[in-house]
Amino acid sequence: MTPFVLPGDLESARQIPQPPRNPSDRVTIQDRMIPGADGRDMLLRVYEPKDRDSKDAPALLWIHGGGYVMGHPGYDDNLCLAFAETAGCVVFSPDYRLAPEHPFPAGLEDCYAALVWLHRSAASLGIDPARVAVAGASAGGGLTAALALLARDRGGPSICFQMPLYPMIDDRNITPSSRELMHPAVWNEYNNVAAWEMYLNGQTEDVSPYAAPIRAKDLSGLPPTYTCVGQLDPFRDETIEYVARLAQAGVDVEFHLYPGGYHAFEVAVPEAEVSIRARNEYIQALARALQRRWIGAVPEKMV
Repeated sequence: MTPFVLPGDLESARQIPQPPRNPSDRVTIQDRMIPGADGRDMLLRVYEPKDRDSKDAPALLWIHGGGYVMGHPGYDDNLCLAFAETAGCVVFSPDYRLAPEHPFPAGLEDCYAALVWLHRSAASLGIDPARVAVAGASAGGGLTAALALLARDRGGPSICFQMPLYPMIDDRNITPSSRELMHPAVWNEYNNVAAWEMYLNGQTEDVSPYAAPIRAKDLSGLPPTYTCVGQLDPFRDETIEYVARLAQAGVDVEFHLYPGGYHAFEVAVPEAEVSIRARNEYIQALARALQRRWIGAVPEKMV
């Protein structure tokens, strides 16, 4: 994630070039348009394994990061290729609306619309509706956690597994970790405050838990969860609180804390040993989750 989210730098941040896409002879990438929550077409990038051998493949709804104010599915092409190759899943990544032009709940409702479309289109897509996971990093992790809450409360489409990586879930900026690291090269308190202000359109009171999931009173009934965070990440403490409350609510949760890791360290320094380990661990966690059918709260391994 780029650190330049201040209102004066936002347009420049949005123009940062996307990383080169790694060549893959195992996964096809296609852009298609689906209805967004506002009735207009929304871009959805689809990553499909060429050798999928079933008509009921698992699926991942991947939600890109960017502080709720920037980002595009293309920035995560290489990661989504890795998910598709390793987990054997079809990956769908929506180009949801961004603040400040479209503050909360626009982006979340777009993600929910994508989840609904995916389930309704499961038969034509060759997707197993019992094995649909949701994941994202940073703001994408926040939207992942919010989407799981929203789907639960609306009685919406099922989610078999959620993976909110170092999620942006607390608008209050009151934890010690939110103020420990102020270096301008990484995501810090100053940028975080600016991004939340844009996403919430300046609202600070009665903030919805669907905007800031740490505010949710009840975390029971959510999908099995995997998450991780770096020890120097501003989101460290809110992630740890979220993990503890999930466990207290009876949700199966796996959590990893990486020493020396700052925000999105595995993206910024992908060759570092800790980055390789973190990335491999969350890709493998997704693969394990999608190799199971979840019946209620009891996992049944697929034959």
